[in-house]
Amino acid sequence: MTANDTRIEGNTLLLGDGVRVRFIRTLRLPETGTHRLPPGLGEFPLRRVEDHPDTVPERWRAKGGVMLPVHLREAMWLSFAGSQEPSALQVGVGKVCAISGEKWTGKLSRRPQNYVVLPRQPWLDGINSGKGTVRQFVAVPLGMGATVEGQVTGEETVGGLQLQAFPLAPKPRAAWREEQRRLAEERARFRAASPPPSYGGYGAPPPMPMAAPAGAPPAPGAAMGIGAGGSMRQEVYQDDRKARDWSDTPEARVFVHLVTPPEWRRITGEEPPPSPVDRAAYTRAGLPWYDYFDADGTDLAPSDALAGVKPVGEWLGDDLDPWTPLAPHQIKPLGPPPPPPGAPVADGDW
Repeated sequence: MTANDTRIEGNTLLLGDGVRVRFIRTLRLPETGTHRLPPGLGEFPLRRVEDHPDTVPERWRAKGGVMLPVHLREAMWLSFAGSQEPSALQVGVGKVCAISGEKWTGKLSRRPQNYVVLPRQPWLDGINSGKGTVRQFVAVPLGMGATVEGQVTGEETVGGLQLQAFPLAPKPRAAWREEQRRLAEERARFRAASPPPSYGGYGAPPPMPMAAPAGAPPAPGAAMGIGAGGSMRQEVYQDDRKARDWSDTPEARVFVHLVTPPEWRRITGEEPPPSPVDRAAYTRAGLPWYDYFDADGTDLAPSDALAGVKPVGEWLGDDLDPWTPLAPHQIKPLGPPPPPPGAPVADGDW
């Protein structure tokens, strides 16, 4: 086990000095076709496992980390807004790398690249399964074979999500900080009188009618993992730094347990968020979907292992949520933001 510098601030995970991660509820995409970026529907609440030692499963106490409540077949994306220092972030789904499709190693690799680079990567909505596309993160129970973990490894024993952050090595990090200090002084001297534009990532809509997701509910206490949902247009950016620029030692890591709503009530005594909004109602209301483009970024090649992952509908049945076509005015272009002018979380054995 490595030294760990992971904290919670509200519903945001802070990993070391450079990485901020929020888990965002979103519309589940149809499993056919390729779609625009869906909107954010608010944050998932986060709680530390160690704060509920008498009610969490014993195996969770050994792994430590955090937990969040998620409905069967609910979709999510990871927001990295607020991450400032350059960092290499590994994202695992059941200890399968969501970028390379290889088994989790806990070490950085360039061939194939097994991490995203922050803050260049503003968010991640799914597994790197296509050229310029990802397949959406969707929650499913373990034991059916529907998870990415089950399809890639042939086993479903881990579940959840895993995150590990590597900072720049000492010399590149010191040089980057000095450059940022110099730029900040220049901006303070020459900045314009008007305030900078606001970049909020995906927009969050007003409250909407709720509809239960398709599929039978998992058994009480069932472990949850990540399956593959619909395909969307999203690039996973190639690292343009030298490999030696990154530290060999991770600064922080965390295991994220996915909890069913009944288990969330039992463990925490809190009410989980309601079932996710119906996407047809969202679209009929004229609310936005998104496109993101970074002219300076280079898309990674898709993972062969992840390209073969089948969507969760193969196990849970057809997606009965109707698809409502978008009007052109509902698609909002987004670009990269300008340069940017809690309690610790226990780690465990996983």
